[in-house]
Amino acid sequence: MRRLAALLFRSFIQGLLILSPIALTAYVIYVVFDGVDRLIPWVPRGLGFIIIISTLTIIGYTGTRFFFGRLLFDAFDYLMDHIPGIRFIYSSIKDVMDSFVGDKKRFNNPVWVCTNLNPEVWRIGFMTQKDLAYLGMNGKVAVYLPHSYAISGYVIIVDAKNVRQVTKMNAAEAMKFAVSGGITTTEEEKHLHHERKHKQP
Repeated sequence: MRRLAALLFRSFIQGLLILSPIALTAYVIYVVFDGVDRLIPWVPRGLGFIIIISTLTIIGYTGTRFFFGRLLFDAFDYLMDHIPGIRFIYSSIKDVMDSFVGDKKRFNNPVWVCTNLNPEVWRIGFMTQKDLAYLGMNGKVAVYLPHSYAISGYVIIVDAKNVRQVTKMNAAEAMKFAVSGGITTTEEEKHLHHERKHKQP
């Protein structure tokens, strides 16, 4: 009876482990879809989402492909940057968005940074400033360290000699490694593990 109960419990846990990521992913997608769709409440369900996504796509295409579009958005950007009070909010939000996406994104240079020498402790982060001489910090660099399981982090200033480039992961893999608490593996490691598994007798 105990063996049966243990088997059923293990099966339940395995089913939970299999379905939880799928269910959570579906829930996040639904929340995003529902939140965007409700921005236009007076149209049929689902149409609001299509309208907003299509509008954003058209704006993005126009603002990068056509001279008039770029001129219009540059003028709006200049206006927002010169309105007292509003410019601080606008520029801060814009800088954060540009750091993650777009042509000026900053979190694309993953590095290992030594945060303690004795004992030696290394953390993974993203170099955001390669030279801080303009701030009077010669030989120093700025590194952003993301928190695990959170959309947050903090910036540290360290000697350039205490920073090494991450060579075995790209920026996306490095961010996943940091945010997941170091439990994820690279695509190369997954491929090698898959090969070893199939070679076992």
